[in-house]
Amino acid sequence: MIALLRRLALAATLCLAAAATPALAQTPRPAPLTILISIDGFRADYFKRGKTPALATMAQDGVSAAMRPSFPSLTFPNHYTLVTGLRPDKNGIVDNTMEDPAKPGVVFTMSKTEISHDPFWWNQAEPIWVTAENQGVRTATMFWPGADLPIRGVQPHDWKLYDKKVSPAARVDDVLGWLDRPAAARPRFVTLYFDAVDTAGHDFGPESDEVNQALAATDAEVGRLLKGLGSRKLLDTTDVVVVADHGMAADAQSRVTYISDLLPADDFHAVTQGPIAGFRATPGHEDEVAKALLAPHPHMTCWRKADIPEKYHYGKNPRVPPFVCLGETGWSISAVHSDYKQKPGNHGFDPYDPAMAALFVAHGPAFKHGVTLPAFDNVDVYPLIAALIGVKPQPNDGNLADLKAGLN
Repeated sequence: MIALLRRLALAATLCLAAAATPALAQTPRPAPLTILISIDGFRADYFKRGKTPALATMAQDGVSAAMRPSFPSLTFPNHYTLVTGLRPDKNGIVDNTMEDPAKPGVVFTMSKTEISHDPFWWNQAEPIWVTAENQGVRTATMFWPGADLPIRGVQPHDWKLYDKKVSPAARVDDVLGWLDRPAAARPRFVTLYFDAVDTAGHDFGPESDEVNQALAATDAEVGRLLKGLGSRKLLDTTDVVVVADHGMAADAQSRVTYISDLLPADDFHAVTQGPIAGFRATPGHEDEVAKALLAPHPHMTCWRKADIPEKYHYGKNPRVPPFVCLGETGWSISAVHSDYKQKPGNHGFDPYDPAMAALFVAHGPAFKHGVTLPAFDNVDVYPLIAALIGVKPQPNDGNLADLKAGLN
């Protein structure tokens, strides 16, 4: 009963917020505060499991949709797309693992911060917090790929170095702490990142009890954030946008295509491996690699980078390897038999597969009540955030008109 009363109280507060001051479409005045929340790996249809009452209440009084990730459907590329409005081929973060001809012998990976924190990798695009700071809008980031280093010489006014060990509750507490400042010193744009759902999806698979537990625990922290906004009398003027970077599909160690079964391992160099893989031929072996990779395969499709289908908007950036292979959903790609250890869940598959679809929920004065939008591309989030915080966006691939039916 107590839990039910709390949920009803939250719903009532959110209803008052939505009725308060709209007007993204009619007036240029932005809401004083916009919070962009990423729940990594939150597949769109997780929303139907009944484990996320706070998000469900937001959707009932706001806007929701299944959102299509950009190719490749990986964490770093899509987080950077969400805050730049540029697809990975343009924003430069083309994969979680990258090589660049301008830095021979250097490999960018998510775990090697001594490399990944080099602005060289990120400066092909300008994230929204850089644009906002340059236009006088104070920003704060509680974790987001790229936010813990200077990009084009600028960082958020407040930021935290990513640390997976920081609990979801501590992340929310830090955000609320920023909002306890006097209005003049308070950020107007905030990001917040949760990773437990993605971790559970990888480690136990998307249909697991562990994913359901992670959904419930993360949702509880979203609810606590909303309650904190309400107690600070900020909820009725705050737009909250909740997104995911990608979905999750069931995978298995038995479903792996090994490139070394197709040609000698000395003939190629693997840049990336997994649901999407990238390869470069050893000099002098280009023809052999092309013949082996470009032939039909039962659970894998490969292209020369120039021939990747147009719908993926991928292949022009020099960081994209010469050959790109995409696994059938549920199948991964490894260079050799000893290299790849498959987990029960993975992403990086075709972004048009519903298993890769990502969450989108938005609530606040800018949004209508109870609207479910058709699926849209995640590049549209960037012009939305720019409009909410009242900054002139950088050139981007998004289209705010795709979200028009959900805006006041």
